Amino acid sequence: MSGSTRVRNRQTSVAINVTSIILSLMVVVVVGFVWATGGADRDYTGEGNGDVVMVNVAAGESLSSLADQLAGDGVVASTSAFSGAASGHPRANQLQPGWYRLEKRMSAEAAVNALLDPTRQAGTVDFPTGIRFEDTYVVGSDDVRKGIFTMISEASCTSEEDCITVEDLRSTAGTADLNALGVPEWARGEVGARGDDPRRLEGLITPGIHSFDPSAEAVEILNSLVSDSAMQYEETGILQASERIGLSPYEIIVSASMIQMEAHQQDFAKVSRVILNRLEEPMRMQFDSTVNYDLEDQEVATTDEDRARETAWNTYAMDGLPATPIASPSIEAIQAVENPEEGAWLYFVTIDQEGTTIFTDNFDDHNAAIQQSIEGGVLDSNR
Repeated sequence: MSGSTRVRNRQTSVAINVTSIILSLMVVVVVGFVWATGGADRDYTGEGNGDVVMVNVAAGESLSSLADQLAGDGVVASTSAFSGAASGHPRANQLQPGWYRLEKRMSAEAAVNALLDPTRQAGTVDFPTGIRFEDTYVVGSDDVRKGIFTMISEASCTSEEDCITVEDLRSTAGTADLNALGVPEWARGEVGARGDDPRRLEGLITPGIHSFDPSAEAVEILNSLVSDSAMQYEETGILQASERIGLSPYEIIVSASMIQMEAHQQDFAKVSRVILNRLEEPMRMQFDSTVNYDLEDQEVATTDEDRARETAWNTYAMDGLPATPIASPSIEAIQAVENPEEGAWLYFVTIDQEGTTIFTDNFDDHNAAIQQSIEGGVLDSNR
């Protein structure tokens, strides 16, 4: 064997040894990492360490599909531990979309239970029909109906202390750029005309369930709610109906909000016709709901003094429609404006607690119906 061959053999041996050392070190590092992060299927214990992590569950997503995200965010120790806890849970198929408050270093079982616990949800609101941005106080009772600002604020809390305030939402609604707020093009003229009034967005958020990122800023939350609602309105055909019935898309929402606050659903299309007939006459709307809109305390009946107040909404003291919607109308109310029932009615009044409503086309008959309403207790006042 020549000297050069021995040198090559030594070099080869050294290279093999170095490679073996490197591979060994890599194995040690990988094993150490797996051990340090909980092992391939290692689990944490307990309910978490108090460090809140917001987890978004998309519609149709399953518990098992969240494993990688939760492990990567440090919520659970390993994907296999979470997948095992999820697959063995009897309510695994009941996961609902939305944002959930979890914590870092939760046991897999605790994380699964948290994701199936509706009290852990944040950023989910269920607005009732007829809701307004501001809270509504009812005359003669302790009843306070939460408004959109309050409900968003309560749903935005990622912890007891970390919530978007009503004041922040109110200020943002009144001062932020209309584009940033998600106001659709067909509503910007009327909304912009209200200046910095926070209620300029009234009616532009639909009733029903909405989800938003609770960790987002106020303007982003309002944008998501207004943008999603605009799409719902447009899906009814509001842009096409506008030309057919002679109202702008925004005026359709204004009219629908009045219908929502004045009538039962079975009468929506008739009240829609009353509005159109009065606009055509022309004669004032004289809807008590528009008088009530900016009163501090509200009820069905209104006083002579209330009806004499000149506001941007009081249709006893002004011609035409209110300056903004007076509530969030249902899709059914929108569709009623788009498809009014045929008739010559100019007046209507509900006469009993069951919602029976009389529609008339002359004032004498209407006055007779009003007397029935008073006797039926509908127009009694608690003021």
